[in-house]
Amino acid sequence: MNIVLSTAAVAATAVVAHASNVTVTFENVQAPGSFSFTPLWFALHDGGFDSYDGGAPASDFPGITELAEDGVTGPISDAFSASSAGVNGGVQNVLADVTGAPVFSGGDSNSITIDAGDTTVNRYFSYASMVVPSNDLFVANGDPFAYEIFDNAGNFTGPVEILIFGREVNDNGTEVNNATGGAAFSALGGDRADENAVITNFFDNSGAADYLLSFVGTDTVDGGTITQAFSADQLIGRITIVPTPGAFAAFGLAGLATMRRRR
Repeated sequence: MNIVLSTAAVAATAVVAHASNVTVTFENVQAPGSFSFTPLWFALHDGGFDSYDGGAPASDFPGITELAEDGVTGPISDAFSASSAGVNGGVQNVLADVTGAPVFSGGDSNSITIDAGDTTVNRYFSYASMVVPSNDLFVANGDPFAYEIFDNAGNFTGPVEILIFGREVNDNGTEVNNATGGAAFSALGGDRADENAVITNFFDNSGAADYLLSFVGTDTVDGGTITQAFSADQLIGRITIVPTPGAFAAFGLAGLATMRRRR
């Protein structure tokens, strides 16, 4: 098949390719009653910010422990601002749910539009969010170059879809995994116990599945009840990054209507 575009449509496409405003959407694709995510911290940058490395102590990465244990994004935001990525004009934001509690419960989603700044510099996307209830589980991309949103000429490479599976959940290694031991966002309470380990892939740890199942039937601090756990192969979250629809305004949607697909 050949795709034929009118001059106006080609021009509109060019505007999208160089658009600096992008819309980020975060979805908890699990069913209601599943585990939740805390507000999503994300950034667009030059590759100069590494949020964590598997096998390394969390203490080597400022801000990741506060996020992994309590869902707090302030420290990782400060660490990003102080990094070379922040100094070189990287941009960041926090996306929360707006339906009740700010956490993303099963089935919840929300979007936010952000100005990416200089897209020849801020080419890469990083994110982090805590899995709740838990003691110190989180999702994030440890490789700062994993998701290229803009190419080296500043052209948008998307739309970009990041699929988050259970096997990508990390254990921060700073707090013992115990549902009755002070797990955040759980109504079970208890005293936390330090683990003094390193960041690992959660499902690589023995007892990972049993730990998740230990929350089933328990209440969360926002009034919900955990009715099901997730597996390593289950899709649990999705991040989508697209150009902001307003990027088409200069040419109007009529230009897009002239696009024709020819067999």
